[in-house]
Amino acid sequence: MPNLDLAILIVDDARFSSTIIAKTLARAGYRDLRIANDAHTALDMMEQRKAGLLIADWLMPEMDGLELSQRVRQLDEQSNHFTYIIVLTAKESPEALVEAFEKGVDDFIFKSDMAKQLLPRVYAADRLTDRHNAMLIANQLLLENNRHLENRNILDIETGVGNERYAQDSLSKMLKHTEARGGATSYMLINIRNWPELEQQHNHLICEELAVGITRRLRTLIRPLDVLCRINPQQYAIIAHFGDIEHCTINSYKRVFDGINLKSFRSSAGYISVTAVAAVCTVDENSPVPEVMDVEQTAQELVLQAMETDTLPISRWEADQTSTG
Repeated sequence: MPNLDLAILIVDDARFSSTIIAKTLARAGYRDLRIANDAHTALDMMEQRKAGLLIADWLMPEMDGLELSQRVRQLDEQSNHFTYIIVLTAKESPEALVEAFEKGVDDFIFKSDMAKQLLPRVYAADRLTDRHNAMLIANQLLLENNRHLENRNILDIETGVGNERYAQDSLSKMLKHTEARGGATSYMLINIRNWPELEQQHNHLICEELAVGITRRLRTLIRPLDVLCRINPQQYAIIAHFGDIEHCTINSYKRVFDGINLKSFRSSAGYISVTAVAAVCTVDENSPVPEVMDVEQTAQELVLQAMETDTLPISRWEADQTSTG
């Protein structure tokens, strides 16, 4: 059964179109319907009260549906919430759809077939939104419980991910796994270059919001089995296993690197940009297994190189070579 109390926000500069959509949904039984005639008003409304489903026209003046989608995703990051986004469009080319998906859109309704597509798309969004937000709430409860457990010494209290000790333990296990099963261990060190300046500019609560935002975004950028840790306030480590060391290329890490640098983070103090550098140390099955401390030290040295050269260096332990990108 659909959740008829699903909070739905309709955004369209054409009042006739938004009214038709609202009436159709009302006839289907949905009770919580709001209408905005521009993206800025929609964002203000979502600041006051979250929406479970956003239905927005692609082409709108000042801020279009894709830019609105990106701003909503930043709102979601801050509030630990998921908003399902459907865009209304007359564009049906594969290139246009790919662009929209990359900007955070979840689904489309083609205006040429609105009457047939609207309710089925909303019913699908209804189910997915409830599940996703239930998982976010459950995860938040787990994080809060973790803060009170005796094993808090392996967790970063602000973000809920592993701390330096947990990173060292995970790296040790990953190296042993690589030695026994093959493949390659990857240790990616991300350094938030402007963190000292941010700590000077903002109070502790704002910095904590920012740390949580960075953590959430990194989680979306890595694979499910990769290990994410915050080893100190300024640095994150991602420990991963690859089936072959040849997969440890610049392209494998650039998505994570760009995901932190290219989009700002929303906080109570407004949008904050971070400047990150990164470096990677890899160890394959043919290499002598190094000590965890040696891998960490190599990664730290490579981060210094990255700061000087604005590159993303990758070191292969066995060959003692570094490639940059």
